[in-house]
Amino acid sequence: MRSGASGGLVAELKTYHAEVDRDGKVWRVRVPAVARATQARTLREAESMARDLIAIMDDIPADSFDLDIAIILPAEVRAELDQSAELRQQAARSQAQAAQLARRLRDQGLSLQDVGKALGVSFQRAKQLIDEADKLAS
Repeated sequence: MRSGASGGLVAELKTYHAEVDRDGKVWRVRVPAVARATQARTLREAESMARDLIAIMDDIPADSFDLDIAIILPAEVRAELDQSAELRQQAARSQAQAAQLARRLRDQGLSLQDVGKALGVSFQRAKQLIDEADKLAS
């Protein structure tokens, strides 16, 4: 039980878990708590299909519970997504380093044009990097 906005007790909603994975041309939606599965044409449709399945199997209203959906991707896709996330992190670190370098060059008295030339970017990009470094410093 938890307190509601008015101070009274409100029952916690039960949370069901659904797993969604690709099965040919459709998404398979499995709900272990009701030991059943259904299908959805799109990921957008998966939640409503899971809710309908739970409501029918447990004879409850479709809006009377919380739903947690986990999208299960093939291992090779998951590996590519993990690699992509690592590359984005590396890019963010490189961006921050470039911003700090641009700021140090500017602090040494170089003009924006010279900072840009030294870094191989336009003076407008050099200004953006310096502004980013200033944001990170504050």
